[in-house]
Amino acid sequence: MNELNSPQSPPNENPDENQEKNDSDSLSEERGIKPRISPIAAAFIGLIGGFLLYQIVGGILTLVIFGINFESAPINSVRLMTMGGQILFILLPALLFSKWFYEDVSRILRIRVPAWQEFILFGIGIIILTPLLQYFILVQNHFIEIWAANSHFINSIKSALDSLNELVEKTYGDLLTAHNIGEAVLVIAVVAVVPAICEETMFRGFIQKSFELRIKPVWAALITAIFFGLYHFNPYGMIPLIILGFYFGFAAYKSNSILIPMSLHFTNNFIAIMVYFIIGNQDLIDTTPDTNVDLNSAFLMIVLLTIIMIGLIITIKKYYSKISLT
Repeated sequence: MNELNSPQSPPNENPDENQEKNDSDSLSEERGIKPRISPIAAAFIGLIGGFLLYQIVGGILTLVIFGINFESAPINSVRLMTMGGQILFILLPALLFSKWFYEDVSRILRIRVPAWQEFILFGIGIIILTPLLQYFILVQNHFIEIWAANSHFINSIKSALDSLNELVEKTYGDLLTAHNIGEAVLVIAVVAVVPAICEETMFRGFIQKSFELRIKPVWAALITAIFFGLYHFNPYGMIPLIILGFYFGFAAYKSNSILIPMSLHFTNNFIAIMVYFIIGNQDLIDTTPDTNVDLNSAFLMIVLLTIIMIGLIITIKKYYSKISLT
């Protein structure tokens, strides 16, 4: 029977208002999750606390250990320091915040083992997004270069971004360079495995879930993704990082499993590492603006890949709608 014609629903009641009321009620308190403080406050404590601990405290600790001449420090020591910083200042706070602010840690962190079909569905999205975002960066940087050439103000901003971008590229270049199998394994652990576990536990686990308890899931995922992009300090890659983070958030919400965004994060970074190893140069991490771009081909690929991505999103939604009825 159609629910709108059911005798349980008053004939003059607006169904949209009913839905909004139900959404509000479900957002205010999810079964099994009893926040000790405002979930919004908890989310921002995670954002601010994670930033201060990892970027500020971690940076100070790095200077204490390696000194001012950081660039001359042994690269494997830097890698271990980076990995330790992620575990100590991102993963551990996420676990502690979840325990302190909520009664059910497993629900906040979305601890659930998903079906293999879920890994495949969302994994296809990474395969589509990787070239899509690369084409986006090419087009974005092409126009940045043109705008900077025609505006002194934009050019001054670009110069500052170039300096930050150069630092980011050098840092990643040093981390990704491996001279033997042992170093390659360490690179994968530092750049793919540990960030996937630590960052997803904090961002798509604690932070996004906290937002979801008070605002709609799409806004929770978007806000979390924006901070995720800002967190990485990659000026020319910020928008692609936000898009990637939003997809991770969509995956976390639909699957209700932190393992899905972890696997996506790992796959994205692992592909980047493998391509870097194969190419053997800076092309992969170089996001410096370039005017030598075939715009027609780039726009065509962006449109085609976007259409395919939309089709995948629809397929994923249908998949979860189907299994929710069984």
